Amino acid sequence: MTNIIAIVNQKGGVGKTTTTINVAAQLAADKQSVLIIDLDPQGNASSGLGILKEQAPLTTYDLLRGEASLSQMIHSTNVAQLSIIPANADLAGAEVELVNKPRREFALADALKNAEYDYILIDCPPSLGLLTINALTAANSVFIPVQAEYYALEGLSQLLNTIQAVKGSTNPNIELLGIALTMFDKRNSLSEQVQTEVQNYFGDKLFKTVIPRNVRLAEAPSYGRTIYEHDRWSKGARAYKALSKEFRNRTSS
Repeated sequence: MTNIIAIVNQKGGVGKTTTTINVAAQLAADKQSVLIIDLDPQGNASSGLGILKEQAPLTTYDLLRGEASLSQMIHSTNVAQLSIIPANADLAGAEVELVNKPRREFALADALKNAEYDYILIDCPPSLGLLTINALTAANSVFIPVQAEYYALEGLSQLLNTIQAVKGSTNPNIELLGIALTMFDKRNSLSEQVQTEVQNYFGDKLFKTVIPRNVRLAEAPSYGRTIYEHDRWSKGARAYKALSKEFRNRTSS
């Protein structure tokens, strides 16, 4: 069975796209077939993998509208076993267009029903609108990157309520895979305080690996590269490799 995982946080700037790209790349390096669905109109996952998103003839906008088959939209990347369906600004219009469509929450699930991959990772927009609802409806599980900062838990209750609402309506099988702390600074006591707070609240749903603040991680997307291509020996690369191992252990159990 394909593991379809929505990577979600309605707050921007928490490392969601960086996590999507680098977990996907490491899974692919471990001989898993992986597809990223870029579901954010900003298209950062697309550009972060070197895709010229504005030149892509077909994108997730067309996927949600049912304009073409899944296979027609898939772009290969520089990473073997890793493909992506890119997004660009056109996707912003899909949310409006879907409002009056029958089964509007199921547009993505319907498009992915015949997909054959080990993993499909959905990089969601920083909101809890209809695009994110589509991702949650299509997914088996949810993965939440959380920045190690003062307001880390702010808004998480709303996200968890949304997941429960989806579980009670469009996708009864969805589960919380887990939460990972990003932008962790061990020199800052606040990061450790946030870690303790999240640990107390979520228990074993918190991944053991934390993603550090790392200049090389911040640089990599501007070159259209994963962290492993940009600097495989950096702290960020080592952290994402460890996180991906945890990720795979949880999804294969």
